Amino acid sequence: MSDGKIEKMEKDFTPQVDALLPETESLAKSGKLNEAIEKLLSLEKQARNAADPTSTSRILVQVIKLCRDANDWKLLNEQIILLSKKHGQLKVATTKMVQEAMEYLDSTPDMDAKLELIDTLRTVTDGKIYVEVERARITRMLSKIKEDEGKTTEAADILQELQVETFGSMEKREKTDFILEQMRLCLAKHDYVRTQIISKKINAKFFQEKENEDLKLRFYDLMITHALHEEQYLNVHKHYKQIYDSESIQEDETKWRNALERSILFMVLSPYDNEQSDLLHRIYQDQKLADIPLYHELAKCFVSIELMRWPRIEETYGHALHQTEVFNPSTDEGKKRWKVLHDRVIEHNIRVIAKYYTRITTKRLTQLLDLNEKDAEDFLSKLVVSKTIHARIDRTAGLINFQVKKDANSILNEWSSDINSLLNLVEKTCHLISKEEMVHSIAKVK
Repeated sequence: MSDGKIEKMEKDFTPQVDALLPETESLAKSGKLNEAIEKLLSLEKQARNAADPTSTSRILVQVIKLCRDANDWKLLNEQIILLSKKHGQLKVATTKMVQEAMEYLDSTPDMDAKLELIDTLRTVTDGKIYVEVERARITRMLSKIKEDEGKTTEAADILQELQVETFGSMEKREKTDFILEQMRLCLAKHDYVRTQIISKKINAKFFQEKENEDLKLRFYDLMITHALHEEQYLNVHKHYKQIYDSESIQEDETKWRNALERSILFMVLSPYDNEQSDLLHRIYQDQKLADIPLYHELAKCFVSIELMRWPRIEETYGHALHQTEVFNPSTDEGKKRWKVLHDRVIEHNIRVIAKYYTRITTKRLTQLLDLNEKDAEDFLSKLVVSKTIHARIDRTAGLINFQVKKDANSILNEWSSDINSLLNLVEKTCHLISKEEMVHSIAKVK
């Protein structure tokens, strides 16, 4: 195949190649490397023009092999570029040559020679679909070298050049591995927006297969790092839940305990809404949660429609939770999340109060929430704005009304419904009285 066209092989040069390869090896060993290469290039032209892919591939591999054996890395790079640019060069031959050269990367005398060979191979493979996989692997090597040198940003930029999700010849597992590496480097250089974009290239269904579980765990670990930075606590919970549900994690008690504990903590840190409430009730019903009493009780506090007094929560759970990295008091993130937990407790209490009370005094509300009047009003206002509860504050009277004010039509409809119910009851009662009177009158006649 040459220039996208399938060419029929005109002549098989296998006998000539079989005879020439040992001869060129002898010439190279005796110091006549250039003479050996000239002989190979002469036969290579004939084999290439005759569209003999096997013979051409063998010759190209032999050329660079002789250069490597002679430790002439400069000539090796020159020959790779020269051979790849030959008019009508066969794709199979170029691929074989690139694959052979890639094996030499670990045997280069120094880093400069290695980088030069990588650069040569990247130049040769640029824009060629038939060596896209090889180019991707070489680029990843270069990215790793740059990262090891401390050039994280440069390493990330190099790897992001590759749109591996479009590579038709690369296996899905290797594609996913590349995308995960791109995500890791983006996180390393604190590019959280690009990390989110790249993560969309991975289909979560791919992780359902058991053999891909190692990639699944890597993916969700990276997503947790991203979600923590964005303070998307509900997403952090979902990612930990995915880890918790993994078969290998379930087999290790220490691992599933850790994943389940973190899942509970980030669930209670998440802002309340229908989805959060549903997920909280679901995870609360997990049978394994009962094996972790402290976290089971913490989840129960948020599931139950009962008040939680913050001093009591601090006393009961404070010491244990401060031992985790989530609420580590020595870090700014830990302190911030502890305050968020306090806020979630207050919001829960306000929802409970709104459920049980139609009206309450401001003074009583502040007592139940363990807050001053201003903070209590702030929290109440936030929940009203988010439409979590309905409330009206009468500051002059010091009252808070949780009752939803109904419009005239609703009131009339309810009144009409109540009147109908009342009339039905009266009618039923009259019927029962009449029935009893008839029964007694018949008894008297007898």
